[in-house]
Amino acid sequence: MKKILTYTLLLLTLTGCIKEDSFDNDPIGNFDALWSIIDQHYCFFDYAEKEYGLDWDAAYDNYRPMVSEETTNEELFDILGNLLAELRDGHVNLSSAYGTTYYWDWSITRPINFSDSIQRNYLGTDFRYNNGIKFQTLLPDSIGYMYVSSFSNSLGSGNISHILAKMGRCPGLIIDIRGNGGGMITSAETLASHFTDREASVGYMLHKTGIGHNDFSQPEEMKLKPAKGAIWLRPTVVLTNGGVYSAANNFVMMMQALPNPYIAILGDKTGGGSGMPLNSTLPNGWRLRYSACPMLDVNGNHTEFGIEPDIRVDLTSEDWDKGRDTMIEAARQYIKFIYQNLENSEKEEGETIKF
Repeated sequence: MKKILTYTLLLLTLTGCIKEDSFDNDPIGNFDALWSIIDQHYCFFDYAEKEYGLDWDAAYDNYRPMVSEETTNEELFDILGNLLAELRDGHVNLSSAYGTTYYWDWSITRPINFSDSIQRNYLGTDFRYNNGIKFQTLLPDSIGYMYVSSFSNSLGSGNISHILAKMGRCPGLIIDIRGNGGGMITSAETLASHFTDREASVGYMLHKTGIGHNDFSQPEEMKLKPAKGAIWLRPTVVLTNGGVYSAANNFVMMMQALPNPYIAILGDKTGGGSGMPLNSTLPNGWRLRYSACPMLDVNGNHTEFGIEPDIRVDLTSEDWDKGRDTMIEAARQYIKFIYQNLENSEKEEGETIKF
């Protein structure tokens, strides 16, 4: 399928255009280099300030006195990691011989809303597996179920078409992406492209045009074309939780924007992570990654700190004790309600799944 989202080329262009100041290779120089790179190229300052009061200048004033010429490399690594945590961005990290810093609060402070042991009650032992996707037909209502744990695999339209063909007699489909931390945005696009029969606007992208915090281009529309292969237009529910991040977050954004009226996002707010990351190198060779290009949803809203579901459902402790998945059961009820209320002409096999 021809990819029409052009940010990959855009990022390659931006990588070649970034010019960074020169700093000494000592503790103070490396601290100033990291702070300046983020200050000039990070893309969520204004949004983070409104969301939780981030003050990047104040962060410099707080952390800079901790660094001196006597600061060891390991001490500097910890200080810089704590400085980056002020951004509250899972796409921001620093890598060195001492490890890699991560900001995990986007996930670990949220309800899990998922149990792989309970999921086994639904998948059984005869589920199928195609390029990282587990799928099964749930009985007795014959609703299709796909579990996409990651977008790290390169998904092709052939993979998705095969799965949808196997679901051809199902009245609806559940796409479970709970705990999907992302991967390749192209794989997320490929999956989403099988749920629309017409080209659709799915959001906007901006890129930095200068070193100021608010120096951005005009929003550039991102469009998605239908896949060449199976197109599924029957009722579809996407299950989300706080572990849905990065490319998986963008998948939810795209699915919400598609013209298919029978798509619903059900579960908990996603973890976010809508910035396309770039890399820079400090004078000492440590690798810095940060969000550089923000993506907005089709209504022009940031999704960096997560996307609210259309239908809020949590996995209850009562169902957990019974080995039931509250969210899967709610999705089944939603699909059956929608499907039963469709006109008979729209239920005909071949009209709601096309090849």
